[in-house]
Amino acid sequence: MPQTSSPTSNVTPKRNSPGVATHWTIDHVCGHQADKDLSHKAADERAGFARWLATRDCTACWQAARTTDTDDTATWIAGRRAAEQEAADTWAHQFDMQPLTGTDKAVQWATRCRHQLVTAAHTSLVIEGDLDEQAWQDIEQAARTIGRAGWWIDQRDADPTDLPELVAAATTADRPHENPF
Repeated sequence: MPQTSSPTSNVTPKRNSPGVATHWTIDHVCGHQADKDLSHKAADERAGFARWLATRDCTACWQAARTTDTDDTATWIAGRRAAEQEAADTWAHQFDMQPLTGTDKAVQWATRCRHQLVTAAHTSLVIEGDLDEQAWQDIEQAARTIGRAGWWIDQRDADPTDLPELVAAATTADRPHENPF
């Protein structure tokens, strides 16, 4: 006689015709029970898939957990972004960086990008490298004149050691025409 249930007790096929069962009752780990139509799976994959489903939460519990996780993640990202923005704004004020131009969203993002790139470049070139402080001041002054937010966003993935070449390559479109100081 063919086996009508899997070796595990939380998965039971429903048979209404000969052949491999297509409908299974799944006892999920969350405690809920669900009837699943596995006819879309190949016959030799159904029992294994049913066992796998039994090791997971039901659809409703899974969706609820993802919604909660998404809210928690969004809160965490917003907090981290606010802290990064505060650090970037403080740094920009401390080092007399000019205000950036662009949309509000682009300016906030570019301010963080500029802070990360310039501080990483200082670490790589001066602290860990062999660039002297006077040469760094020249690079920093050139970076200070770049006011277009889009330029800093475009450089967000640049290698910090490339900053001298990047600021030298910036065009007049990236630099404001008025002296902000």
